[in-house]
Amino acid sequence: MKFIYPVFFSCTMLVSFNGVSQDMLDELGEDPKEMERVTASFKNSKVINAQSTETTHKGVLDFRISHRFGMLSGGLYELFGLDQASLRLSFDYGITSRLMVGFGRSTYQKTYDEYIKYKILWQTDGSNKMPITLIWYSNMAISTLKVPENLPYEFKFTQRLVYTHQLIIGRKFTEGFTAEILPTVVHRNIVATAAEKNTVYVIGAAGRIKLTRRIALNAEYFYVLPDQLAKDATGKDIYTNSLSIGFDIETGGHVFQLHFTNSPIMIDKGYITETTQKWTDGDINFGFNISRVFTIVKPKKKEEPETEAPIE
Repeated sequence: MKFIYPVFFSCTMLVSFNGVSQDMLDELGEDPKEMERVTASFKNSKVINAQSTETTHKGVLDFRISHRFGMLSGGLYELFGLDQASLRLSFDYGITSRLMVGFGRSTYQKTYDEYIKYKILWQTDGSNKMPITLIWYSNMAISTLKVPENLPYEFKFTQRLVYTHQLIIGRKFTEGFTAEILPTVVHRNIVATAAEKNTVYVIGAAGRIKLTRRIALNAEYFYVLPDQLAKDATGKDIYTNSLSIGFDIETGGHVFQLHFTNSPIMIDKGYITETTQKWTDGDINFGFNISRVFTIVKPKKKEEPETEAPIE
C-alpha cells in the first residue's frame, strides 16, 4: 500500500488538475493554442538540482549526464575534488506540451528514480493573462544497495522507497529574470532513528538571471523546517540546507550547467534531506549537467508554436 497510494494519489491529482485547467480555458473562451504563452523561463527543465518551470517539449527526449566532484577544500592532493565523483544519468520525455515523464539512475546508494511533471497552469500574456506557471511534480526513488546481513529486523522491499511531491510556482517577471518557490514533501518509508520524521516538509526557492542570449546565472535553496531530521549527541543538526549557484550555457542542442553546491547528491530525497556539508566550512563541490535533446516525434505544422525548438 505504501507503494500504491502515492502513485494513485499523483495520478488522481493530475487528472483533477487537468480538468480544472481545461475548465478555466473554457470559461475564458480561449483555445490553448491561441494564448500567448510565456516560454524560456529557464534554459532547462532543471535549475541545478531542483525542477524548473519548464517541461520537455512534446515528442522530445532530453538525455542528461550529471557529475558532482569532491570538495574543493581537498586541495591539490585531491585535485580540488576532481579525484572523486558521483554520476547520474537521466532521460526526460515530453508526452505533451504540459506532461513530462522521466527516469534516472544515480551512483549514490545505487538509486533508480522515476518521475512525472505536469504543467497545471501556464503563464500567459495578452487579454486573458495568467500571472504564474503552476506545476505538479512527483518522484519515486528506489535504493538498490545490498541488504546487510544479520539485521535485527525483517527488511522489506517497501523500505527502499522514498517519495517526493512538489508544487512549482513560478513567474517570468521580465525577459531577464525568473523566480519560483517550491513547497515540497519528502516521505521516507524508513528512517534511522525514532527521533526523525518519515514525512519531511520543505520550502525551496530558485531563480534565474539572464546575462546574455546564451548564458544565465541560476541559484536555488531548500529550507527544511526544524526538528524533522537527525541530530548528533549534542543536539545539533547533522543535516544542512542545500544551496547551489551556477551558470547555464546554451549551445544549439546542448545546455551545459556549471555550478557550485554543498549537495553532491543529485536526487530529490538526497539533496533535500541528506546534505551534510556547509558552505561556511568551505564544503563546496563543483559539478556540471550536460543536456542533449533529441526529437523523437516531429510535431505537425499547425502545432509548431506549442512544440518550439529547445529553450533559447
